[in-house]
Amino acid sequence: MKILLLGKGGQVGWELQRSLATLGEVVALDFDDPDLCADFSNPAGLAETVRKIAPDVIVNAAAHTAVDKAESEAELVRTINAASPGVLAEEARRLDAWLVHYSTDYVFDGSGERPWREDDATGPLSVYGATKLEGEQLIRQSGCKHLIFRTSWVYGALGGNFAKTMLKLAKERDSLKVIDDQIGAPTGADLLADVTAHAIRMAQRQPEISGLYHLVAAGETSWHGYASFVLDVARRKGVAIKVAADAIQPVPTSAFPTPAKRPHNSRLNTEKLRNTMSLHLPHWQAGVARMLTEILDEKS
Repeated sequence: MKILLLGKGGQVGWELQRSLATLGEVVALDFDDPDLCADFSNPAGLAETVRKIAPDVIVNAAAHTAVDKAESEAELVRTINAASPGVLAEEARRLDAWLVHYSTDYVFDGSGERPWREDDATGPLSVYGATKLEGEQLIRQSGCKHLIFRTSWVYGALGGNFAKTMLKLAKERDSLKVIDDQIGAPTGADLLADVTAHAIRMAQRQPEISGLYHLVAAGETSWHGYASFVLDVARRKGVAIKVAADAIQPVPTSAFPTPAKRPHNSRLNTEKLRNTMSLHLPHWQAGVARMLTEILDEKS
């Protein structure tokens, strides 16, 4: 099996290089590859790359994810998040290849408290959410074999993430203010990558599983709960934290105005994924604790 991985330099792309390696030959590219075009602002160049490589599976881990910046560059974001995935889908259909693509809870309006199901009505609040939804739609309309995974609150040990930001601030400040009215499940890039590899294996034998799935870690929390957990783990590992446990102040989203609106309800129902693929999804705390062990042990 030949797999084309796009967006290898991101958190999910980094983990996919590991998880996909046992499935077959992996051609991993990033937007600045010197030999083959993997730049999602250039859909025609992407199409040419797919034709040259002729993969059995295309895994797209690339996206424009700067949510606030997206509000001021909508056309570029639409090209990267919608038009280019649509081109990949058309090329996949021509090759009879599978396309794996990642989407987001931002396709919903964030209302209510019930976890969103795959067939719930969408209603994005931002340019980012709208373009990711359009990307999903173009993939489905192409008729290619596909696996679309909607996820949320993604983190990885590689690069920056919310936990690292909280650790840095907690070493510098006596108190923190953290949003407590957005609810979701912190989801590790390693979990996304491992489920992807499992799903690709399964899809080779059971093409009828083609479709849209919600994929997040089990459980739920607020950003305030997430920060509190991170700092509690760090304290138990002996990290010097200035902020006391009772000095992490919960505040509403309105305390931090941003160009793009964030959904309050980022819960995703994973029943379809778990039942279809016979998977157990670990609790979010297990993944975050493991990531913290990795990054904190590196510094010790």
